Amino acid sequence: MSLATLLALSAALHLYIGARIVPDLPGPGLAAAFALLLIVSAMFVPVGLLARRFAKPPVADTLAWIGLLFMGLFSSLLVGTVLRDALLLLGSLAAWIAPSLPALDGLGRASAAAVPLLGIVVTVLGFLNARRTARVVTIEIPVADLPQALHGYRIVQISDIHVGPTIGERYVEAIVEAVNRLQPDIVAITGDLVDGNVAELGSHVAPLGRLVSRDGSFFVTGNHEYYSGVDAWLVQLERLGIRVLLNQHVVIERGGAKLVLAGVADYSAAHFNEQHRSDPTAAIAGAPADAAIRVLLAHQPRSAPAAARAGFDLQLSGHTHGGQFLPWNFLVPLQQPFTAGLHAIAQLRIYVSRGTGYWGPPKRFGAPSEITELRLVPAV
Repeated sequence: MSLATLLALSAALHLYIGARIVPDLPGPGLAAAFALLLIVSAMFVPVGLLARRFAKPPVADTLAWIGLLFMGLFSSLLVGTVLRDALLLLGSLAAWIAPSLPALDGLGRASAAAVPLLGIVVTVLGFLNARRTARVVTIEIPVADLPQALHGYRIVQISDIHVGPTIGERYVEAIVEAVNRLQPDIVAITGDLVDGNVAELGSHVAPLGRLVSRDGSFFVTGNHEYYSGVDAWLVQLERLGIRVLLNQHVVIERGGAKLVLAGVADYSAAHFNEQHRSDPTAAIAGAPADAAIRVLLAHQPRSAPAAARAGFDLQLSGHTHGGQFLPWNFLVPLQQPFTAGLHAIAQLRIYVSRGTGYWGPPKRFGAPSEITELRLVPAV
């Protein structure tokens, strides 16, 4: 999409917000200030999204920061305006159906003032939530007949960091430190690590080379790797000591017990490279039949039905960000079977991470980021 098209779309949507909110704001000063804010936002949102097309870092990153901050605010203002219009429509219908109801004369002005106020509050809180280091979420995975040697085995999952214009080296370093404090047996990185090429972001991803675990760090591609020069990134991650599982598996042995860890390319990978077509059956081919548990790393939750058919016991996914912020948490189920948390299909358990970073606006509201510690425990 061109900058001109984005500018036109941005202008139209901001104009809708302004037309619905500005006339009902109390006082000309507040109305003028809000109108100016909308004009600035309408210009910077598309510029921020396309900054790297016409500028280079650090100018591009600065423009992206500004534009994406405004994008986060704009999204809340747009949702608030639509909800306000729905509320006013319901009020009008109620007055028409039942004229005896108390008049709602002040609803228009009160709700108009609430939209920018709530939009700013949600954006500020969302920014603080997005920029903090993800908290650790501990999940127990019960496994039938789990060998004693694998009791308490810990897989630490990080996902959807989206290293790019607003997420850099220090953010990644903090994640690595938090993961290493958990002393994991395995680190699983379930895709959407980057939004940019190796030349731009290689140094920012480098701290992942300092991940420490007993049995290694493993990576599977997400859809964003295919927008960012996937082949170069796979080479770079291997240089950092991170094993890439591209429709492959490894067998981990502990005290005579076996754990199969497999990984598939992103669900959509074949659109970019037919050789990367996601295939859980190929990923597990040749795995020992006596493995205590078979774990699949798959970026998108919608790989789960194929994983269940292939005989996996546990799938770790990301992609959804748990919705990240309104209204996306309501829209994710239109594309994915699960949004966040632990679910099941037949014998397969699926854990969907809300993500360890964020995409686009530095904003998380109602969907906190996470570093997931999954512990294998015997089923009762």
